[in-house]
Amino acid sequence: MRIFLFIAAAFILLFPAQAQKTKPKEAYETAANILYREGNKLTNYMKERCLLDVYHPKHIQNFPTVVWFHGGGLKAGNRKVPAELQEKGIAVVAVNYRLHPKVKSPAYVEDAAAAVAWTFRNIGKYGGSPKRIFVSGHSAGGYLTSMVGLDKRWLAAHKIDANDIAGLIPYSGHTITHFTVRKERGIDGKQPILDDMAPLFHVRKDAPPLLLITGDRELEMLGRYEENAYLWRMMQVVEHPDTKIMELDGYNHGQMAKPAHPLLLRFIKRIGSRK
Repeated sequence: MRIFLFIAAAFILLFPAQAQKTKPKEAYETAANILYREGNKLTNYMKERCLLDVYHPKHIQNFPTVVWFHGGGLKAGNRKVPAELQEKGIAVVAVNYRLHPKVKSPAYVEDAAAAVAWTFRNIGKYGGSPKRIFVSGHSAGGYLTSMVGLDKRWLAAHKIDANDIAGLIPYSGHTITHFTVRKERGIDGKQPILDDMAPLFHVRKDAPPLLLITGDRELEMLGRYEENAYLWRMMQVVEHPDTKIMELDGYNHGQMAKPAHPLLLRFIKRIGSRK
């Protein structure tokens, strides 16, 4: 046994280069800190916050892409590629956007739309398909997802049709006007408002496929499940062909994102089979 171990150790020492060659190549890479807003009127704060990372497969073509918006109440948070979405045959475009109180509504939605438009124009350079772009995010990111996908004016400003989004998957997002937007107007956070800054205001039959996911209605933030259930109902009323809602029993607002990721991947696979 000792002789065998000695020979094996000597072989590794004598042929280290050969051992290196057996390591698999990295299948994914990240292009980081990409400024997604353009023009000569960018403020220093825009240059600081309007950045995204593109995590993508290296050896797959025409892969789906998820534009992912972080949560934080429109007041905090930073971009990150969720671990559960890594190495799944998709790209993830993780986006930062400007935050309250340095900016006010609708700056958050404007940034979100600019990031989605950037993805439409650039994902092909990384091997992705612009016909397979999904938009998702948790909490405030879910609100931005719904606003960009349902209210067509934000992407229209970039000459992009919101209906070209392959699917929308907001996690526990407001469907009424966001509480931070209400705060900016001096409205109490427990006073529900439904105006043109509410996804519910923009219910329409021709919207992209929509998967609404929330935590347990008894554990979620105030009324968050019920808001999403009402959006689901109104999409049925206008005869939208593909709106579904899922409630994750036992998970609160902060916990629900991790178990929601497999549902997102399943949704992408289902929608992708149509492309």
